[in-house]
Amino acid sequence: MKTTTFKIDTYIRPEEAFHFARKNLASRFPDSAHDHDYFEVFLIESGRTSHWINGVVQTLEPGQLTFVRPQDAHAFRADRTMGCQIINVMFRMETAEHLARRYGDAIAGKFFDAKTPMPDMHILGPARFARAINVAQQLQTAHRSLARIEEFLLVLTNRVADAASGVSNTSPRWFAEACSAAQSQEVFSQGAAGFIAAAGRSHEHVCRTCKTVTGLTPSEYINQIRIEFAAHLLRSDERSINDVVEACGFDNNSYFYRLFRRQYGITPRQYRLRNLRDPFQTAAIHAATG
Repeated sequence: MKTTTFKIDTYIRPEEAFHFARKNLASRFPDSAHDHDYFEVFLIESGRTSHWINGVVQTLEPGQLTFVRPQDAHAFRADRTMGCQIINVMFRMETAEHLARRYGDAIAGKFFDAKTPMPDMHILGPARFARAINVAQQLQTAHRSLARIEEFLLVLTNRVADAASGVSNTSPRWFAEACSAAQSQEVFSQGAAGFIAAAGRSHEHVCRTCKTVTGLTPSEYINQIRIEFAAHLLRSDERSINDVVEACGFDNNSYFYRLFRRQYGITPRQYRLRNLRDPFQTAAIHAATG
C-alpha cells in the first residue's frame, strides 16, 4: 500500500503538546496508508476494525491499545456492520524521547519505545479498559500542555498497560484478558482457581496455554503475582506479615515463606527491614542530627 507522511503541525499549534480525537472510522481503507513525524496511541472503544500495519492486516476489537511509532505505516477499515469508534492521541517526538530517557527503567524497549517490527499492542481486560477510557476522557477536555500529555502517558504505561504478564500480542485474546484480570487482588487471592475461572476455559486448556505463552503453570504464574503484591505491602504497609499472607490468599505460611525466599532471596521480614522506611522517624533522626 502506498504511504503518505502525516505531520503533527497539521493538527496542533506550536504551543500545543498533543492532539486528542474520538472518532468513527470509515468502512473502507483509504487510498494510501500513512506514517508520521509524531507518535500516537489509539484505543479501540467499540465495534471492530481491520488494521493494516507495516504490511500485516490485524482485526482489532474493544480493549485493544496500540502504541504507534513514527515509522509505523498503517490504515483502518471499520467493520461494515458494527462500525468502529477509536480514541486517538498524537504527541510530539520530543515528548516520547524525553520520557524514554527519564523513565528508561519502566519504558525503554516497550510501549512507544518498542524496537520490534510491529508496534507494542496490549489487550486490556475489563478493569484496565475502563481505566483507559477514564484517563482518556480526562485528557479530552484538558489544556493541550506538555504536563498533561506526560501525565497521561505515564498513567497509561504504569497503571493501564503495565501488567508484567509475559503475554505477547499473538496470545489468544481470552488468555490475555485472564492475565489482565489476574492483576486484581480479587482474582489472584484465589490462587490458580481464580485465574482459571477468569479465563473461562477448561483447566487443561488453561494449563496448556499458560505453559506455552508464559513458560509457567497457572499456579506458578499466579503465585508470582501474589508474591510481588506481598512485597509491595511489606515495603509500604505496616500490617503484620500474617496479615500480608492472608491478603495474598495463602493459607499456609510455610508455603508463602518458601515462595517469597525463592523469588527475592531473603525472608519477608528481612525484605521489610531492608525496604520499609518510616518518613516521620527519618525526619526525626534528621532533626536530631541536623
